[in-house]
Amino acid sequence: MSQPDFNLAESKIAIIGLGLMGGSLALGLRGKCAALYGIDPHQPTLELALSQHIVDYAGSDPATLLPEADLVILAAPVPAILSLLEQLPSFMPNPCIVMDLGSTKRLVVEAMSRLPERFDPIGGHPICGKEKLSLANAERTLYFAAPFLLTPLTQTSSRALSAAKQIIEALGAKAKTLDAVEHDRILASTSHLPFLISSALALTTPEDVTSFVGPGFKSTSRLAGTSSSMMLGVLQSNRENVLSALQGMQTQLAEIESALLVEDFAKLESILNEAQTKYQTLTQ
Repeated sequence: MSQPDFNLAESKIAIIGLGLMGGSLALGLRGKCAALYGIDPHQPTLELALSQHIVDYAGSDPATLLPEADLVILAAPVPAILSLLEQLPSFMPNPCIVMDLGSTKRLVVEAMSRLPERFDPIGGHPICGKEKLSLANAERTLYFAAPFLLTPLTQTSSRALSAAKQIIEALGAKAKTLDAVEHDRILASTSHLPFLISSALALTTPEDVTSFVGPGFKSTSRLAGTSSSMMLGVLQSNRENVLSALQGMQTQLAEIESALLVEDFAKLESILNEAQTKYQTLTQ
């Protein structure tokens, strides 16, 4: 017998991980579903979530709250998501849709494919956020107008896809579907490499220039403020694509260095003009 169509307003949603992304998701879904369950190992986070009415129920034990949910969203760092997917069958005896918010998708989707048949999985990754993490920095409108990438599995049902799209619509985000492998290749260039470039810039800038730091440096180095606890797992799970993106960056830097070294300013101007055109194309 086929399951009834998913209806967000009548569904109970559990969010595992009430940091910036999970907390903002809860804020965006508040009042738009039947109930929100928040699960997090950090007791002060749970207390804040309840005191601010961000979720209806909160606790640190997934086995206690998950059986109540129609849909479970894994809003944790990638290594934690992979671990949770292994443990989920022991926490969740009932049929359930499972979605994640991880920044890489190949390993997550592979882990989802190993879940028992009672689970209906779909990968997800909202392209939004900021370097300041934790529930205290969560925002109701964080997802608004942001691309929200979906990576369905072979076994993903139309019901799970509809559920994901209803959530995305409720958040005011924009759904886009693509393959998990392609996702990781693209995000290596658009997200993971920028984090490493920001980190390298912060590390190579002398400390005695602090009073001269302006908006250009701040905007370029902003991502270096992101917690390594979140990004390390991303880099580990997308290592080959990140290495390829880094090699491309090193090639471009070598060309700029070479033009400066031999004082070929015509060549340097050409490189910079090409970069300006490419920037305008990418950001239009």
